[in-house]
Amino acid sequence: MRGQTRENAVSAQRLDAMGITVQAWSSSVRAGQLAGHVCTEHDRVVGYCFGDTQSGEVIVLALLPDCERRGAGKHLLDLVVNGLIAAGHRRLFLGCSADPATRSYGFYRHLGWTSTGAFDEAGDEVLEFIAR
Repeated sequence: MRGQTRENAVSAQRLDAMGITVQAWSSSVRAGQLAGHVCTEHDRVVGYCFGDTQSGEVIVLALLPDCERRGAGKHLLDLVVNGLIAAGHRRLFLGCSADPATRSYGFYRHLGWTSTGAFDEAGDEVLEFIAR
């Protein structure tokens, strides 16, 4: 599904080269390192969001284009944010495109995420959310 997103699509081959495989992901979920939620519609996965329970990083939020603008992405993110806060994190962070023309740029900022002024190794801007 990740390769079918509108922006920031990543092929299965590229994910595999990065060490992100079904087996590795499943192991991290079973070990409790990754926690997240999956959205389905008519028996197909249309979106998901996962966060790192050890660091407080939101690792991924992906949604199929035909499911955008219906609240699923915000709902998935809210679930993961609330889970990471419940795990004791007060500062959450994620990597996001620094290009204002991308949808994710405005999406996260609209929800209260702010720039740290830093960039990660992939060149994405690091945003943070401080829990109150």
